[in-house]
Amino acid sequence: MKHRIVVLGAGYAGAYAAGTLARRLSPADTEITVVNAVPDFVQRLRLHRLAAGRQIEAPKLADVFAGTGIRLRVARVTAVDPERRVVTVADAGGGGEVGYDTLLYALGSRGADHTVPGAAEHAFDVAARPSALRLRERLDGLGRRDGGGRVLVVGDGPTGIETATEIAESRPALPVALIARGELGARLSAGARDHLRRACDRLRITVLEHTAVDAVEATRVLCADGTALASDATVWTAGFAVGPIAAAGGLEVAENGQIVVDRTMRSVSHPSVYAVGDSAHAIGDNGRPLPMSCASAGHTGRQAVEAIVGRLTGREIAKTRLVHTYNHISLGRRDGILQPVDDEGRAKPRYIGGRKAAGIKAGILTMSLWATSHPTFGVPRRRHRSAAAPGTTAGEAAARGEGGRVVAS
Repeated sequence: MKHRIVVLGAGYAGAYAAGTLARRLSPADTEITVVNAVPDFVQRLRLHRLAAGRQIEAPKLADVFAGTGIRLRVARVTAVDPERRVVTVADAGGGGEVGYDTLLYALGSRGADHTVPGAAEHAFDVAARPSALRLRERLDGLGRRDGGGRVLVVGDGPTGIETATEIAESRPALPVALIARGELGARLSAGARDHLRRACDRLRITVLEHTAVDAVEATRVLCADGTALASDATVWTAGFAVGPIAAAGGLEVAENGQIVVDRTMRSVSHPSVYAVGDSAHAIGDNGRPLPMSCASAGHTGRQAVEAIVGRLTGREIAKTRLVHTYNHISLGRRDGILQPVDDEGRAKPRYIGGRKAAGIKAGILTMSLWATSHPTFGVPRRRHRSAAAPGTTAGEAAARGEGGRVVAS
């Protein structure tokens, strides 16, 4: 009986891990199924560009996984039952259950649940392709309207900064304001903060610092100091959150809903479940939780693959690096900031800015898209076979943790 690996989510972490597992495990012993809510690969890190009016690639997952042996099911995950080892899904055919021996949970994150009154009803976000397209449609409408309209971006984290600068550069006729709860770019070094301010000045972005938003209405934002700011399109970028599916299924989760995992990305409560990317509460090599980022998706995805392959085949599990070394922020198409950070997540004094930083980030995103879109590249002629003990299924062996001694790479 083949060992059933089910991957939930085909974002950066899930698509990479699924493709790599298909490269390294023999199809004679394993079958891999990917469940994803949409048929395309979504470049989440470029959704702010899509919202601003630019085109971004969206490869069909059927094409991405062609020739790998991976089964693709386009469906929305509605529940996980780790005791029965089944996933409940909903699709055009009514849905059903998908059984697994090993589950790789990579459903990622979404825009933070809005506790600010009116934000869910009146604000836009760029956390998913449909919401980015809705914002794009709104901006198109403002561009056709006499007098245009004002865009307010709430939140000055990397997503907020990238969204504000991209809209301002792509749609110069629309006034853009960026609302920062504290000092603009507070987590950046002094030099990087100055660079960011110059970029905002160049793009004519109004920066409102030390401003807290109490409520969002259809045509304005109400601030804690009593100020009312007119807005024709409010974009909410103040944080991301993990969905409730893992917690509802009984998996041990952190306070923010991420699945608590060990050093090999395996759930501490259910050993047949692994979590990667934004779904995982993983402790980095510095003893701190890894932040939600594309880099963390890569690190956790590689470690989970090593663990799954090792435990299924009886090989040693390589201990991959779990590090967060820099923050990368684009400031439109030709400008950016690459900010190195120390082990405590604090900005180092030096940074890279301008076209060089923009070029580095563009290269990273292009490489990530290529690697995800070419999972069959480098497929070995002989892939690893299962090493389950006689009379024991690979699923039972993996659940008990047999095989796969962890070693440093």
